[in-house]
Amino acid sequence: MALSKIDAANFLDGTLPDTNINNASLDNVTGLPAAIATGTVLQVVQGIKTTSFVATSATYVATGLTADITPSSTSSKILVLVRTDFDTRNNTSNVCGTVFRDSTNLGSGTQDALFRINPAVSGRIIAGQSISFLDSPSSTSTLTYELYAKAASQFIAPGGEDTATIQLLEIEG
Repeated sequence: MALSKIDAANFLDGTLPDTNINNASLDNVTGLPAAIATGTVLQVVQGIKTTSFVATSATYVATGLTADITPSSTSSKILVLVRTDFDTRNNTSNVCGTVFRDSTNLGSGTQDALFRINPAVSGRIIAGQSISFLDSPSSTSTLTYELYAKAASQFIAPGGEDTATIQLLEIEG
């Protein structure tokens, strides 16, 4: 609605007289549309690891950083958040990490990994890693998510000098 006249008396204080407002379109409003419920966080669980884990395996091994969640619906998604440090301990080969849901590796690519540290030269590298992954498990059973890691030579996994965490957020789908 365009203004056809400006009331100078009310201009300075910012008020509009009721006679200048066309309220006809608002009289027919009976309600607002319902909010869309998808995307709501339904529950949050966390696993913490404060002790280190030393491994020398070229295949994935469990690190002990784990958390369990039971989705309330098969349409729910699980947002997986991991924060940890890895210490390569003079490792010259790749250190790879991934998250398993029960026995399923959620990683991808040639290393089936969610992250990879490539030291390239001999030397100690302590690398902080953050992983985020949105999983669609299509289940209402209790699910276990756990950080796994592998390297051809010695490395230390989560919980050495810093606390490692895994957080699982159930998102309504």
